[in-house]
Amino acid sequence: MGNAFRLNAAVGVELVVLTLGARSVPNDTLCALLVQRLFAPYRGRWGLPGGLMQSEESLSAAAVRVLREETGIRGDQLHLEQLATYGEPGRDARGRMISIAYLALVPNLPAPSAGPDAAAAAIWSVEQMLADRGRLAFDHHRILTDGVERARAKLEYTPLATAFCGREFTVADLRRVYEVMWGRTMDPRNFHRKVTSTPGFVEATGRTTTRDGGRPAQLYRAGPARVLHPPILRPN
Repeated sequence: MGNAFRLNAAVGVELVVLTLGARSVPNDTLCALLVQRLFAPYRGRWGLPGGLMQSEESLSAAAVRVLREETGIRGDQLHLEQLATYGEPGRDARGRMISIAYLALVPNLPAPSAGPDAAAAAIWSVEQMLADRGRLAFDHHRILTDGVERARAKLEYTPLATAFCGREFTVADLRRVYEVMWGRTMDPRNFHRKVTSTPGFVEATGRTTTRDGGRPAQLYRAGPARVLHPPILRPN
C-alpha cells in the first residue's frame, strides 16, 4: 500500500453567537444569531452560521470569515472561544463532516444581514428555538444547547455579566442579567451580598440613581477581577 492514504472527512466551523435581546425580541431575552438555509439539506430551516474551512486557513480565521459572509458581522471584533468538536457519522447527509464550534457572547450585537449563501439572518429567542428539536438544521440543537450551557457556566466564575450592563449599573441591573441568562429568579438580598463581597467583581462609584423609582440605589462599575472567587453559583 505504500504511503497512499485517502482523506475521509471535511472540516468546518459553526458559531454560537449569544446576546440579550434584539429589535424583534425583548431586551430581557437570551437570543442567538441564526441563518436560514438557502440550499438543501434542510432548505428553509434555521441554523447556526457555519461553513467549510479553506485549505490554507486557520480555524479561527475560518470562523471570522464565515460569520462575516453569512451574517455581515465582523468576528474579528468579537471574543471567539472554541466550544467543542462535533464529528459523529451521519450528522451531515452530504458526507462526513467534522465541525469545530465557536462561542461568542456579545452585549450589543449589530443587526445581521444575510450573505449570498443564506436566505435570511436574524436574532432568535434561544428558548423558542430549543423548545422544538426539529426547528434547527443538522445537529445545531445540540450545539446551541452546549453553547448556552457554557455561557451560563461562565457567569458563575467570571465577571462576564457586567459586560451586559452599562458603564454604571445597579446590583438589580446585574441580577437581571443573571436571571435572563440562567432562566431563574435570584433572591435579591442574597445576590447583593454575594456580588458586593466577591473581591474585584464590582466597585462602588459613590453615586446613586432613582431611575427605577423608590429609594436611591447605589451605582457600581465593573471591577478588575477576571475570575470570581468565590464563584456566583446557580441556584439549585
